[in-house]
Amino acid sequence: MTTILGLNSIDLLLSQLLQVGVSSEVTSQVDLVQGVIQAFILGIVQGITEFLPISSTAHLIIVTKVFAWKELGSKDFVDAIQFGSVIAILWYFWAVISGLAKGAITAFKTKDWESEDGKIVVGIAVGTIPALTIGFLLKDVIPESSLIIAIMSVIMATLLGLAEKFGTRNRGFDALEIRDGILVGLGQTLALVPGVSRSGSTLTTGLFLGLQREAAAKFSFLLGFPTLTIATLYKSLKIFKMFQSGELPNNIVILLVVGIVSTFIFSYLSIAFLIKYLQTKNTMVFVWYRLAFGISILLAIAAGWQG
Repeated sequence: MTTILGLNSIDLLLSQLLQVGVSSEVTSQVDLVQGVIQAFILGIVQGITEFLPISSTAHLIIVTKVFAWKELGSKDFVDAIQFGSVIAILWYFWAVISGLAKGAITAFKTKDWESEDGKIVVGIAVGTIPALTIGFLLKDVIPESSLIIAIMSVIMATLLGLAEKFGTRNRGFDALEIRDGILVGLGQTLALVPGVSRSGSTLTTGLFLGLQREAAAKFSFLLGFPTLTIATLYKSLKIFKMFQSGELPNNIVILLVVGIVSTFIFSYLSIAFLIKYLQTKNTMVFVWYRLAFGISILLAIAAGWQG
């Protein structure tokens, strides 16, 4: 009896670990009113959690599972509405992004290899490569189970807490080097695992490297911009092709627009909040939240929730 129970427990654990979190396609017709409400709510979740270090993917998966939103809970839909987050970064950091671009172009023309703008841009470019490469190679094999989300939430909460405690925070945004881009970029690849958080992994890495909290958050957003943009365009193109072939509901365009607008509004507010918050406060509130989030999911699974 003990052996059988042990085997059943192992089978249940494996099924939780390897479970695919959301369906890969939107295939059935969605009621317009319900769809608009769902798209708006998913935009709120995406917008708020994309830039706070708590994992947007984890929250989107859990929300769509709890409410059984199978149609708009598809990975293609929730990835496509990230376009609102891309616009929010561009809007909020336009002066910084345009300044870096102009400074980098000038530095390359004059061969000023010590230019701060040049170093930051090269760092962002080099740091983007690992996440894009690994993400492309593993995009279809990374499991998205609730158990993995819970485990990674607890692990990343612990790492962020350690970074908060041991990080020196003696380097500002102007002190960034190409090395920072490479290391923070490698940290960003961890976000391919649901529950890690792109913002969380890059912010944690930045703090470990001695960056000030605001500088680490700012660099986190800028480094994530190319990856988020390319990934979103890829998913948007996929949805466009699916729509042309008749695989998607006729009202999917309306729902995408609602989701993207909602995502943009709450992404912008989230960015503005975090930048201002980290000017005077530490990241421990996110550490405790992630611990509570992960432990709650573990307790739900232990109580029999299938996720």
